[in-house]
Amino acid sequence: MTKITFMGAGSTVFARQLMTDILCIDGLQEGTFALVDIDAERLELAHKIAEKLVAHSGLNWKVESSTQRREVLPGTDFLINTIEVAGMANVRHDFDIPMKYGVDQCIGDTIGPGGIFKALRTGPAWLEILHDAEELCPKALVLNYTNPMSILTYAALTGTTMKTVGLCHSVQGTSKQLATYLDVPYEELEWRCAGINHNAWFTVLRHNGEDMYPRLRERMNDPEVYEKDPVRLEIMKYLGAFVTESSGHFSEYVPYFRKRPELIEKYCRPGYLGETGFYANNWPTWRAKNEQYIKDLLDGTKELPFKRSHEYGSDIIEAVTQHRTKVIYGNVRNEGLIDNLPDGCVEVACLVDRNGIQPTHFGKLPEQLAALNKAHMSVHSLVTEALFTHDKEAARYALMIDPLTAAVCSPAEISSLFDELWEAQREYLQPFA
Repeated sequence: MTKITFMGAGSTVFARQLMTDILCIDGLQEGTFALVDIDAERLELAHKIAEKLVAHSGLNWKVESSTQRREVLPGTDFLINTIEVAGMANVRHDFDIPMKYGVDQCIGDTIGPGGIFKALRTGPAWLEILHDAEELCPKALVLNYTNPMSILTYAALTGTTMKTVGLCHSVQGTSKQLATYLDVPYEELEWRCAGINHNAWFTVLRHNGEDMYPRLRERMNDPEVYEKDPVRLEIMKYLGAFVTESSGHFSEYVPYFRKRPELIEKYCRPGYLGETGFYANNWPTWRAKNEQYIKDLLDGTKELPFKRSHEYGSDIIEAVTQHRTKVIYGNVRNEGLIDNLPDGCVEVACLVDRNGIQPTHFGKLPEQLAALNKAHMSVHSLVTEALFTHDKEAARYALMIDPLTAAVCSPAEISSLFDELWEAQREYLQPFA
């Protein structure tokens, strides 16, 4: 019987969708959902919605939950990670302190000052979970959904023996957007894509054998298309390929768009398209709304959605348990997969079957695209070093070379910014004490 354990199951909307996806797998008639969260109230909500989903499916699945992960880890076949460590307590620090220095973030949870400090808060707890898994369920396949994706997945792959893959939805989502921009049927669009998470590149984009990039460049002259994705279209125009992460979030990854107010005004838009402080200003409200939504589903105020999504988690579970071959885009270690990127965590096409996840060789990226990836991989490497050695200075060096921060601040300013963030979050950085 398949056992799927969710770490951070109190992230109820996401856990609900993943459980829905799993219950939609044809032939997977029974199993156990084991839910773990340190927040007992949110865990109870997750348990109740899991039971409601199972009842709706009519399948023979059990639900168990605990605030103590060691109670439920034994027997786990798939370990799904969606933890958030002290995010609510620090989301304002992650935005407000860098903003004092002119480092303007939209999301700030994956890279930049916000992403680096999220990794420093999250990494120690993540590694503790994995070390428990090494002892209690060493054969489990670990599916990581928590950001910063590349840093946490690289830490798992280099610091533990657990088979781990990082999963995102940016390749699926972006490929569907591209089909819309090009006005071609999605199932007819052909592409090759590789890079790092949120910075993977569509190096090939074809329809019926025809290169679609000339058409995409033409389409960006249409304001209706351009306004939906200004930053990514600018990058495509000047660097030669479309990237997987949304315009607003991707604008934080590069030194071009957020270093002066007039550039932010020119290239950034409301909401996910680049709004200053969008994540920090809205996350508390989103969390409250999400919890109310789960309560509405439980009391019948809202209808229970039960449709499989394009998240890769259920595809992996289906491929392994039902022996149906799938192709996903996973975050894995660069063991000769992308020739001109260093050791680190890369995002490439992976074959999945009963034998697990098998990454495919991509080859070389165009050098200008590889250069942008390499800059971030150095940040990932330094933060991972900080997590393994508890070396505060390695984390400081990571911020020093972050592309957006370095575009705005001098080394002395970056060091002061780092110290302010460290003091504000000291109680959540105990492993470094």
